[in-house]
Amino acid sequence: MMNSSKSRFNVQPGTVIEGKWHKNRYTIINELGFGANGIVYLARNKNVQVALKMSDNGMSITSEVNVLKSFAKVQGSALGPSLLDVDDWQVNGGQISFYVMEYIEGPDFLTFIEKKGSSWLPVLILQLLADLEKLHHNGWVFGDLKPENLIVTGPPSRIRCIDVGGTTLQGRAIKEFTEFYDRGYWGLGSRKADPSYDLFAVAMIMINSAYPKRFNKKQGGITQLRQAINNSKLLQKFEPVILSALQGQYLSAGDMRDDLLHLVKAKTSKATAGTRQTRQTRQTRQTHSVNTNPQRNRVRQNQKGRKKKGSLETVLILVIVMLFYAFYIFGELI
Repeated sequence: MMNSSKSRFNVQPGTVIEGKWHKNRYTIINELGFGANGIVYLARNKNVQVALKMSDNGMSITSEVNVLKSFAKVQGSALGPSLLDVDDWQVNGGQISFYVMEYIEGPDFLTFIEKKGSSWLPVLILQLLADLEKLHHNGWVFGDLKPENLIVTGPPSRIRCIDVGGTTLQGRAIKEFTEFYDRGYWGLGSRKADPSYDLFAVAMIMINSAYPKRFNKKQGGITQLRQAINNSKLLQKFEPVILSALQGQYLSAGDMRDDLLHLVKAKTSKATAGTRQTRQTRQTRQTHSVNTNPQRNRVRQNQKGRKKKGSLETVLILVIVMLFYAFYIFGELI
C-alpha cells in the first residue's frame, strides 16, 4: 500500500471503532502492519485482544473473509486465524469496511528458528505442508507465503499464518506475491495459482532460514539457487526435497511432506546407528585392550589385590584396638 493510501485511515491508538451493523466496539491499541489491500491493527474488545483489518476496497475484504470462512471449514487445520466479525465503520461522512480475526501472538518463523535452533526447521515445515495440503484440497492457494506471515505459537509450538491477503482460488492469477518467494521472479514458472506455486515458496522459506538477509537474483533460474543450497550445510541435508519443489516436481503438498519426512527419518536413523556403532567400538576397544595387554591386566589385578588386602588389614587393626580397650576397661573395673 502506498503511504498516501495508508494515511487515509490515520487511526490513532485509543480510537473506538463501532460496527454499523453489529454494534461491536473495538479500541485500537497499535498498528500491526499494512499491505496492498489494507491495514491491520491490534485492538481490544471486552478485554480480549483481536486483529482488525480495514480497507477501502470492499471486494478485497469480501474475498479475504471468504478465505477465512473456508479455513474454518477445514477440519484439523490451524493455518489461518479464526474470523470473529465483519462490519463497516462510518467515519468522516464515509464508510470503511473491516473484519476482525483472532490475534495470533508469537515470534515469526525466522526469529523462532534463530532462537530455538535449525533442528526446528523440518518440524515447522512438516506442519506447514500438512496445512497447505488441506488448503489446496479445498481449492485455494496461499499465494504470498513468506516467513513474515508465519507465526509460531505455543507451547506446544505450532505454525500459524497471520495474513490471507494473497490467498487465491486455484486456476486464477496470484493476487499478491513477494519477489524472493515468487517462482515467476526466478524464472521457474508462472504466477498461476496452483499447489506447486506454494511449494516453491516453501522451498524458498527453507533457503531463507539459511540466508536470513536473503540475496538478490543475479542470473535467475535454478543455477543460483542450487549454488546457495550447496553452500549451506543446513540446506544440504534437505537438498533433494528443496530442488524438487523449486523445479515444480511435486503435485501436492502431501508428496513433498512425505519426501521430507522420509529424509528426516533416514538421517535420524543414520545418526542413531552411528552413535551406537561408536559406543560399540569404544567398548570393543576397551575389551580388546584388557585381553591383549596381559601385563597391564596383571598390574590392575595386583592393584585390586593390594586394595583388598589393605582393607582387611584395616579391619583387623580396628578389631585388635577394640579388644585391647575392652580388656583395659575390664581390668580397671576389677
